[in-house]
Amino acid sequence: MTAQEIYDVIKVQYGEAVLEAKLENVIDPSIKIQPERIHDVAAFLMNDERFQFDYLSCLSGVDYKGKLGVVYHLYSMTFKHKIVLKVEVPTETPNVQSVESIWKTANWHEREAFDMYGINFVNHPDQRRILLPDDWVGHPLRKDYQTPEFYNGMKVPY
Repeated sequence: MTAQEIYDVIKVQYGEAVLEAKLENVIDPSIKIQPERIHDVAAFLMNDERFQFDYLSCLSGVDYKGKLGVVYHLYSMTFKHKIVLKVEVPTETPNVQSVESIWKTANWHEREAFDMYGINFVNHPDQRRILLPDDWVGHPLRKDYQTPEFYNGMKVPY
């Protein structure tokens, strides 16, 4: 199934929840979805017999300077087709529905995006830091992050 065919079905099924698509002349065709609908669209793509996107190969946080995003790389092991979904949220209220209940591998990826970018994954079963200490202040991959000079008496920058 082509990226255009995938987009056409999602657009019919979810209408205004589909914000835009970049399908031509790109390495990874992508569809931008409203963040409050990402779980619904993801579940549809996983469970619908036409798609069977059973593999979430990557979930990444992104700082677009002024807004945060999440990028989902999906693949169907059965049909060998792929698509990228994207969501964007305001930096002040970075809430995105978790897809952990759809693809268990999202558990680690969402925790990493929470830790590094401060993206809050609503309904995640164990949202806590995964790479940094629990008492670390801030989210180091945000573009506005200021590295502290010391952490617990230890000099941070090397």
